[in-house]
Amino acid sequence: MIISARILAVLDLLERIQKSPIPMDLTIGDYMRNRRYIGSKDRTDIVERVYTLVRYHARIHWALGEAGVENPTARLKLLAYLILVEGKADPSIYFDGTKYAPSPLTEDELAVLSQLPKNFDSAPEDVRFECPPHYSLSLHRYFGQFFDEEMEALSHGATLDLRVNHIAGERQKIKESLQKDKVETEITPYSPWGLRAKGKAFLGDTKAFRSGQIEIQDEGSQLIALACDARPGMQVLDYCAGGGGKTLALASAMQVKGRIVAMDLEESRLIKAKTRFKRAKVSDIIETRPLSDEKNRKWLRRQKQSFDVVLVDVPCSGTGTWRRNPDTRWKNYGPSLEDIIPVQADILERVAGVVKPGGRLVYATCSLLPEENEDQIEKFLQTHPEYELATLETVWPEGCNAPSEGKYMRLTPKRHSTDGFFAAILLRKNDGVV
Repeated sequence: MIISARILAVLDLLERIQKSPIPMDLTIGDYMRNRRYIGSKDRTDIVERVYTLVRYHARIHWALGEAGVENPTARLKLLAYLILVEGKADPSIYFDGTKYAPSPLTEDELAVLSQLPKNFDSAPEDVRFECPPHYSLSLHRYFGQFFDEEMEALSHGATLDLRVNHIAGERQKIKESLQKDKVETEITPYSPWGLRAKGKAFLGDTKAFRSGQIEIQDEGSQLIALACDARPGMQVLDYCAGGGGKTLALASAMQVKGRIVAMDLEESRLIKAKTRFKRAKVSDIIETRPLSDEKNRKWLRRQKQSFDVVLVDVPCSGTGTWRRNPDTRWKNYGPSLEDIIPVQADILERVAGVVKPGGRLVYATCSLLPEENEDQIEKFLQTHPEYELATLETVWPEGCNAPSEGKYMRLTPKRHSTDGFFAAILLRKNDGVV
């Protein structure tokens, strides 16, 4: 494809994303599936340009606002991006109206472009660091004096992390297998199961991926599973199992010995997860129980003090995943923060009684907001004296370095090169307090 044709595809996608009620990655996936004629290099260029543009959402809107535009079209946003981000002095050369190019610029568009600021230097701090107004107070509270550098790290693309399935082989051997298939990796600094790909990696062509030796999983997500310290023979409940990524990590850590109950509100996600469990050869110890079935909710209420470990990776704002999902900074595809906070508290209440004395309850989110993290734990402990908040270093699995100090695991792209994650390890006391 010539560059003007790529620009036309970017414009088409931007217009679709603006109108679509579904996340950007799904819109892009649907678009590309229906255009098999677009080659791999062209696809990569188009998608990377769309993602980069969305990462500059606030700055581009600010720049166009300075030029007098309140509700910019996708065309104007793309033009401003080409000028201010890619440094294209005259983007009109790509808008020539030929068969595979966008239509020529109008006089009004040219007038707007002539009024754009030269750069983003004079934009407000929250604009320069792509901080949504409705999260500004929380993120300033969380990051404090490190706000600028932490938000800057959240504005870049994410790494490609892999988790080794220990049932299938040792990490070093699988690393070597990937290298033979031209995928270079490095050992992750915190997870004993992790590998981080260097550069672009085409995993579908590798023996390790095809045989279930590896799973794609951010190191931060792996560390949530590691915080559970699940061991062979344990009884484990993964209450918000979703697609089963952490369930798989738990099963691998348990060496496929013991029992894991995976629960989720959406039965369809658990059905898909079963395929992953079989592929990883850990399905024998995993039973799925969809919470959409009243029988399973009743079953849970009967499981008093039955589990050694309970993991609740609760639904959240997803602010920690902005590197991967930049559109979610500005467009909410699910419940609001105000609606989701009581859901998180309710989930904690539902599982509080099923942990054995001496067992652990691990609360986790992929959020950076204190309201969903520390505040939730503090409220829970006020009404549950049978639990105590553990210091990470004292309960972290032997032989592994805790990724952060104190009583909470707080991960950020700046400090850990992971997505933003939070976890708290709550221990049920053995002293008879109920």
